Amino acid sequence: MMGKTWGKIAEMVAAVQKGEVSARANVEKALDLAERCKNYNIFVNLTRKRALQKAEEIDQKLQKGEKLGELAGVPYVLKDNFLDFGADTTASAKMLAGFVAPLQATAVKKLEAAGAICIGKSNLDAFAHGGSTENSFFGVTKNFKDTERVAGGSSGGSAVAVALGVAPFALGTDTGGSIRQPAAFNGVIGVKPTFGSVSRFGVVAMASSTDTIGCFATNAADARLVMKVLGGKDSLDSTTIDNDFTPRGKQKLHIGVIADFMTDDVDQEVLAVVRKYIQELEKNGNRVETVEMPLLKYALPVYYVVVPAEVASNLARYDGIRYGHRAKTARTLGEIYGLSRDEGFMPENKRRIMIGNFVLSSGFFDAYYLKAEKVRTLIVEEYQKAFAKFDVLVCPTTPSTAFKIGENTDNPVKMYLEDVMTVPPSLAGLPAISVPAGRTKSGLDVGAQLIGARGDDALLLDLAESVENKKLKDKNI
Repeated sequence: MMGKTWGKIAEMVAAVQKGEVSARANVEKALDLAERCKNYNIFVNLTRKRALQKAEEIDQKLQKGEKLGELAGVPYVLKDNFLDFGADTTASAKMLAGFVAPLQATAVKKLEAAGAICIGKSNLDAFAHGGSTENSFFGVTKNFKDTERVAGGSSGGSAVAVALGVAPFALGTDTGGSIRQPAAFNGVIGVKPTFGSVSRFGVVAMASSTDTIGCFATNAADARLVMKVLGGKDSLDSTTIDNDFTPRGKQKLHIGVIADFMTDDVDQEVLAVVRKYIQELEKNGNRVETVEMPLLKYALPVYYVVVPAEVASNLARYDGIRYGHRAKTARTLGEIYGLSRDEGFMPENKRRIMIGNFVLSSGFFDAYYLKAEKVRTLIVEEYQKAFAKFDVLVCPTTPSTAFKIGENTDNPVKMYLEDVMTVPPSLAGLPAISVPAGRTKSGLDVGAQLIGARGDDALLLDLAESVENKKLKDKNI
């Protein structure tokens, strides 16, 4: 376990701009760290050749006196469901093994334009279906603290890359907790922005009404800098909105602790750590009260009706005809469809496709999908009611710490219950951040989840940063 190996991103960029360190040196360092961490199974592919080429371009620009971007020379890790040049895009699925992207995702283009350099594509649950990376065709990613435990998912590789210090930041996607949960399990910050804040063009779709693009970082200032680069409208994604991540300057907040997620159903050590973090919020001068949100208990069953329906729709394009895996033994059109999908999808992919097709089928659409969407509206209204009183809501990110590899693989329901606290904000399209709250007695990381009203992403980052700064001040750092 290596730990922190980089300074703050702004300091790194300043060093590159002053010529104190080259972009190439940063990239070589990150690639070396990636090689040293092979046993964690973080990466599906490294983008060594392209990364070094991009670093050389930045160093040459500096020599010519040209202006550099706000992330110049900063290496980063990219979840392998973003289309990118330099390595295959697989979404950690056999279905897409060997797929060469014909274009780059908007998020990747923005980062490259700012001077950030992708050094590798990180492991995930295939097609982002899962919370442990155990559903990856390329094997499980291991927790950075305990290699017998999961990294979380689906963005497990990205979280561990940042936790180990391979790169100062990494990109992930979050549909129902896929950034926040692995962030909590590995002791880093994980940002899920307001729905539509970042373009999803060029990202392999999971569930189109809840998919969001966010990042992992070791501190709130770095996360804010990355999100400011990523955010904004995109003509290639009609769901995008303008969202300002600039600090709000509001000093004292009214914070609501979600009582429904502070119960005996949550691990007692997790509760103790989160309560201590809440005390820190109160010590900083924020007003803290509990709030009851009884409708949130319906969010998980709603999610596992709505999301599989969208998954089934989005995965219908993988048919062995246009692109993706094609079964070699297929002889008829029907066999091409059936065998290719059977061989190309992981068991969890198949489970979600079957659930999705069931709830969308004739005779069940009204009973399941339509009813779930109506309850989803009630959950949105529940949040609106809470935010009429509170600036920010807080609760644990997950009900437990990182579980053992293989512990939940035979129990899908237990695995889904890990998302019970991260799913509600996703259904409502709200911004949510997992921040490191502390550790259990055995040293496992615990995350606290900060939730804001639509567009209040900056406020959550402000709050996270205020706690960080207070801790640093108390330590005289």
